[in-house]
Amino acid sequence: MDRLYGARRNRIQGMPASVTQAAGLRQALVWFTRDPSLANLALHGNVGWQPARLITLAVLWVWSDQRTLSGAFAQACGLAQQMFGEVAVTTYQGLTGALRSHGQQLLPLLEAAWHRKMEHAAGAYWRMGMWLVLAVDGTRLTTPRTISNERAFAARNYGFGAKAKGRKKWKNKKRRSKKLSAPVKPQIWLTLIWHVGLKMPWCWQAGPSTASERHHAQEMLRARKFPANTLLCGDAGFVGYDFWKSILDLGHQFMIRGGGNVRLLRKLGVARQRDGIVYLWPNEAMRQRQPPLVLRLLEFQGPRGKVCLVTSVLSDRQLSATQARRLYRLRWGVELQFRAFKQTFNRGTLRSRTADNALVELDWSLVGLWMIQLYATREQIKFESPPEQSSVALALDAIQDAMHNWCGDHCSSRALRRRLAVAIKDAYRRHSTKQARYRPKYKDAPTATEPILRTASAKQRKAYSTLLRAA
Repeated sequence: MDRLYGARRNRIQGMPASVTQAAGLRQALVWFTRDPSLANLALHGNVGWQPARLITLAVLWVWSDQRTLSGAFAQACGLAQQMFGEVAVTTYQGLTGALRSHGQQLLPLLEAAWHRKMEHAAGAYWRMGMWLVLAVDGTRLTTPRTISNERAFAARNYGFGAKAKGRKKWKNKKRRSKKLSAPVKPQIWLTLIWHVGLKMPWCWQAGPSTASERHHAQEMLRARKFPANTLLCGDAGFVGYDFWKSILDLGHQFMIRGGGNVRLLRKLGVARQRDGIVYLWPNEAMRQRQPPLVLRLLEFQGPRGKVCLVTSVLSDRQLSATQARRLYRLRWGVELQFRAFKQTFNRGTLRSRTADNALVELDWSLVGLWMIQLYATREQIKFESPPEQSSVALALDAIQDAMHNWCGDHCSSRALRRRLAVAIKDAYRRHSTKQARYRPKYKDAPTATEPILRTASAKQRKAYSTLLRAA
């Protein structure tokens, strides 16, 4: 492996040179914004900027490592002026206002354009077997504690819920007299759909801290177009008859971890009985005469216990148990994406003091990181480096170094692409644990329990027979 990476680095270093890193940044930005859908976007007559120039300025703004948002905007303006000879807007308020007003037009077009670029650059990593595998998961991001952010994102009934009001009736005086903890800072709930093969975002949706990641996922599936044979992978929080049925009604498939919050049936008589075939038919769906969902239950031993996967793919040829186990383990990479966004890209705490600007900052920060990952992975795949070896930290360092040293005569227009091509993780094997030697004693977090599996009752079988006759 070391020889492979060493040979690839030697090939890259032997490439011809040109002028400056600014040329490399300009090439990257032009590649991402050159799309007919952006050029043909209809804007209000009073708008004096072009979509590509606004996107360029916004991306340079979120790439900047300046401590303040206004300082990042100043650096982005200077770079845009040097590279393109013009700036879309000249004030920070103008940038945020333009992104608030036109972001909902630009972001869907960028998503569609970049999906095409992902497919073109991915090669064999676009699909895994016959499936385009997308993981879904959620996380929270903190915002400053301002009136605007608290009204938009914070839990409104903190300290006034049933548990808090009933504290005075508790018999335990110590617990009764203990003060409530201070409410957490206002947070944004982010639900991300993530491409498992390329290890980068696909689309996302944000809302207040009390939002539901399952509802976010449903809204994204309805509002966006997905390729044929899309397989959605999620953890034990993405369950429910309505949610799974909506995925199937849209023509997609799913593979979700099932826990004790899932009740499955056997021997309902919908399909020919064989190992692993189960049914989801809650009482409410039965009363409303909705059909049961025919599913397959797969089990394997995980590091902390049994893992139960429920999938709508019934054929073992299309999705074998071995493949399902591998895909579910790869799904865990979405957690690394959150870590890269919150820690490496330093977006765990957003800096905007108003709710609208916080959402703008979040959206375009995700766009900026997605762009870095896609451009770096595109260069690495050319030299046969798999996406799982890509290093977000090294790629981000390369971009930010080019922004600081854009005018260096010793650099070349291809220097950025060369550096991104070798922005990969070390290939060594770890021989010791990463766990600290000295740590407090704590219990391992409990793993999800197994789904509740029962044999269909005579009443359920009769109800299904009635449903068939009515059809």
